[in-house]
Amino acid sequence: MLIDAHNHPDYHGFTARKIVQDMDDNGIDKLWLLSWDVPQSEYDVRSNQLTMPPGAESGIPLDSVLQVGAYAPERFVLGYAPHPKRPDAIERIRSAVDLYDIRLAGEYKSRVVFDDPDSLRLLRVFGEMGLPVTIHLEYGVKFGSDYPWRDWWYGGTMGALDRALTACPDTILVAHGPGWWSRISGDDRYDKEMYPEGPVLPGGANPAMLEKHPNLYADLSATSGYTALTRDEEFGRRYLVDYADKLLFARDIYDTKLMDHIRKLELPAEVFEKLTHLNAEKLAGG
Repeated sequence: MLIDAHNHPDYHGFTARKIVQDMDDNGIDKLWLLSWDVPQSEYDVRSNQLTMPPGAESGIPLDSVLQVGAYAPERFVLGYAPHPKRPDAIERIRSAVDLYDIRLAGEYKSRVVFDDPDSLRLLRVFGEMGLPVTIHLEYGVKFGSDYPWRDWWYGGTMGALDRALTACPDTILVAHGPGWWSRISGDDRYDKEMYPEGPVLPGGANPAMLEKHPNLYADLSATSGYTALTRDEEFGRRYLVDYADKLLFARDIYDTKLMDHIRKLELPAEVFEKLTHLNAEKLAGG
């Protein structure tokens, strides 16, 4: 069994048919299909134009998740997270669960700090409903487009995530994003480089947070996850083994790069099983 625990519909040109074909080609049995509810003022316009379908004005809407999910319902686990500043955010997630069998909250990515009162209120509701939350953490590092914002940050800081985890002990958060993975090392490059490379130094906030919070997990997706695992291959392998109970195989794109690397590491069978499906099944069912 192989579960991709982070991907999106109509993303990088991948329609429902292309997504299922990619899953078949790569032996992926199920895929977590996530929305991104974001106002136009919060996303990088150029990035959105390159990755989203023409005319998309709100990131990746719930409608796209539902349409792609209906193409092969047995292959997808559906996710949705309303923006925390929507006045009806709580009503929206309750209705989505009741009407559409939403089983995940995500992607939770906004220019609102995780421990903002509105964010905490919504995170607690996710926990009450038994929805694991895929969160995106990104520091304001200069990278790519500077329109309409001068930099790109989402979720605030690791400190804000730490406080949210403490304030919402019954909510499972699955960490993702450059701001999370750059903190695998104890150096000071996390707020200066989007994807730091080179040897991992001891004392990283990322492993410390996994040890501190029983309600914190992480997915291995995107350039940020891949770079963190490969920048210091010996450390990366040890990290996967040490935190195997809290990590999920995930891509956030449609390629084979991460799995090619994981297979090359020849991990213990029990570690491989946890990463590739057991942890995901524990959080969101089969």
